[in-house]
Amino acid sequence: MRINSLEALKDYKSRLCSVSSGKTSVLMSLGTCGLAAGGAKVADAIRAELDKGLSGKYEAVSVGCMGLCYCEPTIELRDETGRSAIYGHVTPEQIPAILAAGLDGEAAGATKVKRTWYYPEEEENKDGVLQARIALRNTGRIDPEKIDDYLKYDGYQALGKVLKTMAPEAVSKEILDAMLRGRGGAGFPTGKKWQFAAAQPKGQKYMICNADEGDPGAFMDRAVLEGDPHSVLEAMAIGAYAIGADKGIIYIRAEYPLAIERLQKAIKQAREMGFLGKGIFGTSFDFDIELKYGAGAFVCGEETALIHSIEGKRGEPTFKPPFPAIQGLWKKPTVVNNVETYANVAAIIRKGAAWFKSVGTPGSPGTKVFALAGKINCVGLVEVPMGTTLRDIIFGLGGGILNNRGFKAVQTGGPSGGCITTKNLDTPIDYETLKSIGSMMGSGGMIVMDEDNCMVNIARFFLDFTCDESCGKCTPCRIGNRRLYEMLTDICRGKGTEETLKELRTLSNVIKDTALCGLGQTSPNPVLSTLDNFFEEYEAHVKEKRCPAGVCTALLKFTINDNCIGCGLCAKNCPTGAISGKIKSKHVIDQDKCIKCGVCQQKCKFKAIDKK
Repeated sequence: MRINSLEALKDYKSRLCSVSSGKTSVLMSLGTCGLAAGGAKVADAIRAELDKGLSGKYEAVSVGCMGLCYCEPTIELRDETGRSAIYGHVTPEQIPAILAAGLDGEAAGATKVKRTWYYPEEEENKDGVLQARIALRNTGRIDPEKIDDYLKYDGYQALGKVLKTMAPEAVSKEILDAMLRGRGGAGFPTGKKWQFAAAQPKGQKYMICNADEGDPGAFMDRAVLEGDPHSVLEAMAIGAYAIGADKGIIYIRAEYPLAIERLQKAIKQAREMGFLGKGIFGTSFDFDIELKYGAGAFVCGEETALIHSIEGKRGEPTFKPPFPAIQGLWKKPTVVNNVETYANVAAIIRKGAAWFKSVGTPGSPGTKVFALAGKINCVGLVEVPMGTTLRDIIFGLGGGILNNRGFKAVQTGGPSGGCITTKNLDTPIDYETLKSIGSMMGSGGMIVMDEDNCMVNIARFFLDFTCDESCGKCTPCRIGNRRLYEMLTDICRGKGTEETLKELRTLSNVIKDTALCGLGQTSPNPVLSTLDNFFEEYEAHVKEKRCPAGVCTALLKFTINDNCIGCGLCAKNCPTGAISGKIKSKHVIDQDKCIKCGVCQQKCKFKAIDKK
């Protein structure tokens, strides 16, 4: 079926919504995280129960990630009035009890999970609820492989609106008025980027989606593409109309097979219904989208490196200007936005700039999606209004620190971000505030660390990643970051000096000022932020040759205390034979042979081995 007018689309949606099954939906979280946790077996169990006679009461719906990654497999029961019950850590054996209990009962042995989000578009009661879902508005509640599910939630109506009622320049202005800033990290105004491209002479132009999500611990874009691919396709078409482009490209890493599969199905469905291709909505506007696969190079998240990769060249950034909006893919005007940025566009067009600005802060309107990872109880995806504090995210939505350990720091902005400490936990999250305390928004990775993390080693870990992912084009990044890594390695091995600490800061600032692209310019952030906030740890490594967190193995020392009864268990398990002693006598550790593996401490039943 091909839809050629906005009126026909609205009529089609009305007919879809008027068909009432009277059934309670069983939403099965089948994104990558859900499948990895065993969600497919749970889904099979649900379908088997429905086949036994419950198909008249329930219908099974495959959805993307609900964001509750810490308690996958997850399912949600929801009836047509909106009442729901969410269950986490679900096993196939629990399904009969859950379905028997329904929405009004309690399934013995099953774990109920409280919903922590509301939908600003639907003006739900938001009292006491921290999350507001705009970018993730459909993720986790529609079947991403059925375009009709997307159409039930006003899908493609924003595209119909702009093609039928708005001039191209009015579209860019609406996005600019909404103050939608790029969610990929830099926070550049999206509408302004569109205006730059639109102002170029008519001719070939391109609309690109950057789905090359490479930050360690980040999975925001993957969740959107797996759970709501049409929101990105619709937004790209809207942007293409605004700038005068007829071709779109989604640059996605090949490591996202499920997202690729669902995108391919979504593109096919959109073409069949006339939302992509020739004469969209019966107008003269033509636009189509293809996929290009990346090989996992982190630097290709930078827009000029990404463009070179699409062109078949080495993924290296170039000097700007000219910016891609002026001269990009094949030297034609090109707009590059990331997945989350696009995921906000259709909602803004439908509801208006003023509505979008009613959420968030005056300088950073809207919401931001974060991937919570690290030493935190509730790992997963959250979407919060800009201005929400780190404390609310980590201890409210994240459930606090694992094993009741003390909070030490949170790394925002991925490997190029900074470490934020306890003193800044009440910092409201927005672009300017994070920058002012030595970090950055980035794409939305948020890695939480506890008191057992060594901050020198953390900085070293991120520098190692940056060194591996540097394209090597510019000297500051290629050589400078390698030298930073070597200095951090020396410090972790007890070979650093006070002069090393001075050189660390000096070189970090030089790299920030002279590197070619954003990767190199921000790569020293973990070093500088940990130097600023945890200088005493650096001093302990350098002056005392001691790692306060007990992480840097070269600085560790295992000794046997007076609790030793001479059982010999430690000696039997030592891989290097470093422990000796007579039975029923206190043993000793030969420090020259000890490799600091910690096996002796793990095996000892009498707490007789100390780690210093």
